[in-house]
Amino acid sequence: MLQWKSNLVTLVACIMISALLVTSCGNEREENLDTGRWYTSAQVQRGNLLFQANCAVCHGEQAQGLAEDWRIRDSAGNFPPPPLNGTAHAWHHPLAVLDQVIASGGIPYGGTMLGFGEQLDREERLEVIAYFQSLWSDDIYQSWLQIDAQQ
Repeated sequence: MLQWKSNLVTLVACIMISALLVTSCGNEREENLDTGRWYTSAQVQRGNLLFQANCAVCHGEQAQGLAEDWRIRDSAGNFPPPPLNGTAHAWHHPLAVLDQVIASGGIPYGGTMLGFGEQLDREERLEVIAYFQSLWSDDIYQSWLQIDAQQ
């Protein structure tokens, strides 16, 4: 009888630990305690390195954009790379769209950005997004959350 109770306690403990692990790992969109947003500070740090290596040349080191006005088409009819720091339109797009644009490029949206799907895997693209979203004000981030929730 004692052995049976011991096995039952062990089984219950294993189920509880498994449930905790699934809960903490299963939803990448849960709020993280270290940032208060969906991403961690470690993702922001890695994303900054990836952003500087792949994106800053067109979007600026602080994701501020390089064009005087990102809404005016150039002589070829294309929009320049927009700021991603919360001052342009990136916050109007849910996470899935931001990831898709990085992976496949911005040509369907009137830009000239080629896709980075061959260079950056999904986790790296999410880290890039984490970096530029970390530059967004809390108000912009909260507005984005509402848009993203509708996705």
